[in-house]
Amino acid sequence: MNPIRPRSAARMDGIGPFHVMDILARAQALEAAGRDIIHLEIGEPDFATPASIVEAGIAALRAGYTHYTGALGLPALREEISGFYATRWQATVDPTRIAVTPGASGALLLALGLLAGPGDEVLMADPGYPCNRHFIRFCDARAVTVPVDAVSGFQLTLELIERHATPATRAVLIASPSNPTGTAISPDELGRIHAWCVAQGVALIVDEIYLALTYEGSEHSAARWDDVFVVNSFSKYFLMTGWRLGWLAAPAWAMPALERLAQNLFLAAPTPAQHAALAAFSPATLAELESRKAELCARRDFLLPALRERGFLISAQPQGAFYLYADCRAHTDDSFQFAQALLEQVGVAVTPGLDFGQHRPQHFLRIAYTQPLPRLADAVARIDDFLAR
Repeated sequence: MNPIRPRSAARMDGIGPFHVMDILARAQALEAAGRDIIHLEIGEPDFATPASIVEAGIAALRAGYTHYTGALGLPALREEISGFYATRWQATVDPTRIAVTPGASGALLLALGLLAGPGDEVLMADPGYPCNRHFIRFCDARAVTVPVDAVSGFQLTLELIERHATPATRAVLIASPSNPTGTAISPDELGRIHAWCVAQGVALIVDEIYLALTYEGSEHSAARWDDVFVVNSFSKYFLMTGWRLGWLAAPAWAMPALERLAQNLFLAAPTPAQHAALAAFSPATLAELESRKAELCARRDFLLPALRERGFLISAQPQGAFYLYADCRAHTDDSFQFAQALLEQVGVAVTPGLDFGQHRPQHFLRIAYTQPLPRLADAVARIDDFLAR
């Protein structure tokens, strides 16, 4: 007698795979077989976490800080984050409006868990980070993915929002600078969108995990308004990806409900990571992080013109993050097949546009400049070899 397997929840039908993980798995298999692979596919800086942060984490472990914190995080860390908003972005965020979370993913899950439910819609840009729409689906809400292109800098505009909003629109999600494009929204456009959201009673969620990695233009935080849900992370600028630590700055009215959600969803962010992060805001650590940021900018300034010279169209200048979203139609109409062939033939791993939405994904590749300049130069030479075949 064959056992009857339990059914998966219907929501799983709307949560797709992350195709870059297939690319990564194949790249790792080729490495295990002795191939040299240049990894430009994963959205993770290659730099190690600064030693000061690591030592603070080790000291916390040795001191016995291995028990739970409160659901919203260490009070001292919430104070430090509040101070960072004040000094870096001239934004006043009371520490009581900050929830420390297990990565930015935890922050997004809290915000969407509070705001979105069955019958609700959340507007977001396409292309965009895939987990955002999957979180919305996990909440049994609907992600309304709005096609964007270089004309709007791959960002939502007020006109696009008005065109796609319905009575079911519950929230608008902005990412600036964004993954996969690296483009940022202008302060004026964000202000127009915020005013519309306030007038319509719609929540505004702004993903700012790459904000401190802005190379051109101002680092303007949506936290200058106290009615916006602002997501950030220690992963990217602070180089703490594996520590799994982020935060959410939210309106005061939302904090009791967010605390209840945090208590029930994950109890608290990792305690040693929180103690380690206290060292992230020291002047010496911030100076080191700024030097790493300068290295990333130099990589962008090398790779961007190199790809353009080879027929990849990058019309919207990426102002931040560490990605180039390259239109590859000069070479292929199937970016997934192109990415696979590039990996197999010359050992360069990139991410196909299929991961980031439904708006012409077959025409795009996301290329992460998360390798040192000599490796990027090697990657360009290998791409030349590939294109010549």
